[in-house]
Amino acid sequence: MRMASSSSSFSSASMAMGDEKPHVLAVDDSLLDRKLIEKLLTNSSCKVTTAENGQKALDLLGLGDGQHALNSIASKVNLIITDYCMPGMTGYELLKKIKESPTMKDIPVVIVSSENVPTRIKKCLDEGAEEFMLKPLQKSDVNRLRCQLTKFSNPHKGMLCMGR
Repeated sequence: MRMASSSSSFSSASMAMGDEKPHVLAVDDSLLDRKLIEKLLTNSSCKVTTAENGQKALDLLGLGDGQHALNSIASKVNLIITDYCMPGMTGYELLKKIKESPTMKDIPVVIVSSENVPTRIKKCLDEGAEEFMLKPLQKSDVNRLRCQLTKFSNPHKGMLCMGR
């Protein structure tokens, strides 16, 4: 596991055109962290939707109270990346709700945190998180996420991914 560092670099790659781009839902209560994740992912040719908390993410996914996934972005999301520490609903609680949903349970969820707490990491991975990454995210982390996206969208492609 990578240790958190204080700097990150942005890629200058241009965003690919077309509807084939993987769609990532990024959930973080920090505007700065949301913007960083969005910038890194869009520079890696991903479409990004952001939410500032777990409840907004559930609403976008059609999992909010009284909602049905048919009217949401849920069918178009290939990966969810969420901060662990958020007010109201933690990333762990969001992960559990997603994994309990019959329509969402197969979407990979990546938890990010600025705290390297082994028991927290194990708990998230045991509950079904695809990865647990330390903040701030860097281009190398996004490359690992791209591998997860490829594996999810085409599981028989035969790519070798690092991590779980």
